Amino acid sequence: MPFSFTDEQKQTALWLGIALLLVALMVALGPILTPFIASAILAYALNPGVDWLSRRRIGKFPFPRALAVLVVILLLVFAILAVILIVIPVLRKELPLLQNQIPAFLTKLDGVIGPHLQDFGINVRLDGTGIKEMLTKQLSTSGDEIWSSVLASVKVGGTAVLGWLTTILLVPVVLFYLLQDWHSIVDRVGKLVPRRWQGKTGSMTQEVDSLLAQYLRGQLLVMLVLAIYYSTGLAIAGFDVALPVGIITGLLVFIPYVGFGLGLVLALIAAMLQFDGLHGLIAVAIVYGIGQVLESFILTPRLVGERIGLHPLVVIFALMAFGQLFGFVGILLALPCSAVMSVVVKHVKAHYLNSSFYQH
Repeated sequence: MPFSFTDEQKQTALWLGIALLLVALMVALGPILTPFIASAILAYALNPGVDWLSRRRIGKFPFPRALAVLVVILLLVFAILAVILIVIPVLRKELPLLQNQIPAFLTKLDGVIGPHLQDFGINVRLDGTGIKEMLTKQLSTSGDEIWSSVLASVKVGGTAVLGWLTTILLVPVVLFYLLQDWHSIVDRVGKLVPRRWQGKTGSMTQEVDSLLAQYLRGQLLVMLVLAIYYSTGLAIAGFDVALPVGIITGLLVFIPYVGFGLGLVLALIAAMLQFDGLHGLIAVAIVYGIGQVLESFILTPRLVGERIGLHPLVVIFALMAFGQLFGFVGILLALPCSAVMSVVVKHVKAHYLNSSFYQH
């Protein structure tokens, strides 16, 4: 007897096929969807604050939700500006001093490393004069290639900057509309779920909501611990800018590599400006080396990964995979999105283990 599909099976296959096509389309449109995905994550995080303000009253009148949304977005913008205003004075103070110190630093570097290079038959001067001679030689022998590379870099960089500007301008607009209509959007999405899956989807949604709340608490705790650690470590080493550099490194740690990299660069510049010998550079290497180990192998896996039920290897894979699919913002969204996927995988695994396909 030939096998035939029932009408219900055909409809299920049709809608599953459409869902897979939508997922493939979202992956293909990853760069375009980045501001919308980022706005959705921000809206989820900020919606409790908007709800709390909306329940307040202005005299006898309820607090308008649109005004509550505007207040919350402005607070977010002010928080970002506060971090920027912490960074800019440090840069304005250190960069001009660094420019004046570079020749003396290169002379010291040549005195320390130059003799060891000569032992290996490498005759290179690392002071200002030697580097100038090397640059002049390179420019004279490969000028056309350098200009071609520079022009190509400017073209690619200009496109990237334009994309970032578009994202920065678009996120607040999308965020406003998402927060304004958040509950109606959630209700409309919920109504699209097939009736027979409503109960299971509701329980999974509550589980995801609990996991994401734990993720946010864990991430904030990591940022606080690292801000205290870097500030204390640099202060013990005698750095004048220990507090701002430590705070910058800790608060920006939620952006993988950027917070650590920016803090490391600022600390290295401060070490070159403040200390005459290698004491400052060695102190920075120790403080930031221990900090990176502390963050990567203890704090993030324990306070973030374990809170959302993710193995450290899964955390690393998620960062790489989402970065490949959605770029830099994908790295930011990797762990919360992985938390959502972990709930789905857990329920799919339970269904599979209880199925006749597995047991027979």
